Amino acid sequence: MTYETLIPRFLKYVQIETRSDETSDTIPSTKTQADFLKQLAEELTGIGLDNVHINKQSGYVYATLPSNTDKQVKTLGFISHVDTADFNAKHVTPKIVENYDGHSVIPLDNAGDYKLDPAIFPSLKNYKGQTLITTDGSTLLGSDDKSGVAEIITAMEYLLAHPEIKHGAIKVGLGPDEEIGTGADNFDVADFGADWAYTVDGGPLGQLEYETFNAADGRLHITGTNVHPGSAKGVMVNALQLAMDFHAALPVHDRPETTDGREGFYHIYKLTGDVDSADMGYIIRDHDRARFENRKQLFQSIANQLNAKYGDGTVTVTLKDQYYNMREIIEKDMSVVELAKNAMEELDIEPDIAPVRGGTDGSKISFMGLPTPNLFAGGENMHGRFEYVSEQVMAQAVDVILKMIELNAE
Repeated sequence: MTYETLIPRFLKYVQIETRSDETSDTIPSTKTQADFLKQLAEELTGIGLDNVHINKQSGYVYATLPSNTDKQVKTLGFISHVDTADFNAKHVTPKIVENYDGHSVIPLDNAGDYKLDPAIFPSLKNYKGQTLITTDGSTLLGSDDKSGVAEIITAMEYLLAHPEIKHGAIKVGLGPDEEIGTGADNFDVADFGADWAYTVDGGPLGQLEYETFNAADGRLHITGTNVHPGSAKGVMVNALQLAMDFHAALPVHDRPETTDGREGFYHIYKLTGDVDSADMGYIIRDHDRARFENRKQLFQSIANQLNAKYGDGTVTVTLKDQYYNMREIIEKDMSVVELAKNAMEELDIEPDIAPVRGGTDGSKISFMGLPTPNLFAGGENMHGRFEYVSEQVMAQAVDVILKMIELNAE
């Protein structure tokens, strides 16, 4: 189906800078997000939704489309996040590639330094005949997750314009700070008021996800002893060397670049320091809870071994669980997944059900008592300058939301 406001809405959203900031202690973490959420609240009120408000606890904008059926049906919720990832998001200038041929290289910047090449990004071959929205090579696009925001609001706008479509009460939740992992920490399930919810935050057409990693953040601070290298024997403790020793003690295979499917990993994402001191940052991931706990134990035990050799306090470890595999909750009643699956199949979209090698806000929200699997929003190559999205897939995401709502009311 064609939705006249969908793409103009999306293009407007992506040109508004809304990066989150993990160093901030405010909710939302940035003023740009807070301002955009206020703008979205005004838009939701303008199209006719009820009870539009910003939840003070979470920073989320909540809104309701009241039921127009006498049947007692599930109250569905649809959730997206407004923040973008840690990549340049100022002065986003989307480019439109109409009727893509499925094989040509798409230049992004005028200088020709950056391009979308099917030899590097084979997903492009899936979009023959479609209209793509890309970056100009200098920023990310923001399809993660302004595609989802635009799709949810467009679906609500469509239902308001077509009251002949019967539906139960629908809840909308648009929130901050998903990219820094804190957005759903304060999600107010009671205020939101849904029975089932869906994050519209996935990637290509058909993605339907209810299994995520278990996730932890691991930080190490290493305290060295810095003396002149000419007289260092038996005295120097080189913090950088200990950092390398620690990393070398982790399983060599268990890295993001060598794993896939349900294989977990340790990912070092930060290493700073000198001989005197060093700091390391890791993310620890596994789909299986027992293996996840074993990974954290190994992480700590390597530090303990270094402390036994170089002295207590040489290596300080801070481990913080971030989220858990929402399958533990959702598999207790798969009806929430079956509704989305049935909607896709009725629309001749093949559901792509696979474990997420990451997490969504739904990971945390599901453990709060609200089952929340993840639906596709259309984005490809997210979080960087090579991000793009298909206009047709975005429209199909709206189709799925509407079909789910329709099936739920039958």
